[in-house]
Amino acid sequence: MRSCVSSFFLLVLFLLFSTIVYFTHAARFDIKNNCPYTVWAAATPGGGKKLNTYDVWAIDMKPGTNGRIWARTGCSFNEAGIGTCETGDCGGVLECEGSGGQPPNTLAEFSLDTANKDFFDISLVDGFNVPIDFSSTSAQCTRSIECVADINNECTAELKVKTGSVGCNNPCTVFQTDEYCCMSGPDNCKPTNFSRFFKTRCPDAYVYSYDDRRSSTFTCPTGTNYSVVFCPDIKQKGQAQL
Repeated sequence: MRSCVSSFFLLVLFLLFSTIVYFTHAARFDIKNNCPYTVWAAATPGGGKKLNTYDVWAIDMKPGTNGRIWARTGCSFNEAGIGTCETGDCGGVLECEGSGGQPPNTLAEFSLDTANKDFFDISLVDGFNVPIDFSSTSAQCTRSIECVADINNECTAELKVKTGSVGCNNPCTVFQTDEYCCMSGPDNCKPTNFSRFFKTRCPDAYVYSYDDRRSSTFTCPTGTNYSVVFCPDIKQKGQAQL
C-alpha cells in the first residue's frame, strides 16, 4: 500500500511540474481587429474567429509550435461554419484546420522555443490583404514589427486582385516563374522590382523566399507573449470597407 501511495504522490508531482513548465513557456497571443470592418481571424494551429472592430481573440500556443496568424476578409459562413472568404480563405471553413490561407493574405508567422528563442516575422510571400502589427508584450522583450502601408490601394495592376481595396498578390502567385518564386534555391533568388515595391512600403516584412537572409526574421526569448493587431494605424479608417 505504501508503495502505491508513493507512486501516486510522484505521479501528482510530475503532472504538477509538467503543468508549471507548460504555462511558464507557453506563449499567449492577443489578436485584435482594429479595422473599421469585420475580419475573420485565422490561426494555425488555433482555428478561427469572427472579429468585429476592436474585438480581441486570445489563444495560447505551446512551446515548439510553428504557426501563422492572418485576417480573412469578405467572408460569409453558415451556422455550421461553412462558407467562403474573398481573401485568406482556409478550405471554406470558419475554424481553420491546418490548411493555410488562400492568397493574398498578410501573415504573422512564428516558431516558438527553438534553442530557447522564439522566431517571428511578418510575411508578404502570400501577398497582402490587411495591415498588421506583430509585437511582443512581455517585459523581457520589447520588439515590434509592422506592415501598415496602404498597399491595397497602391498595388500595381499586375498584382491587384480586383478593382478596389481587396488585396495585392505576391508576384510568385501571379507569374509562377523562378524569378519570383525562387525555385532554384537561395543563390539564384534576388530582389525584383515587385519585391522592392513591397519592401519599400514594409521594410520589416519578409517579402520573397529567402528574404530572411536579409534580416526579416526577429527573435525574443522563449516564454514571451505577443499581440497581433489588424489595421493598427488609425489612418486605415479611410480604407474601403469589405
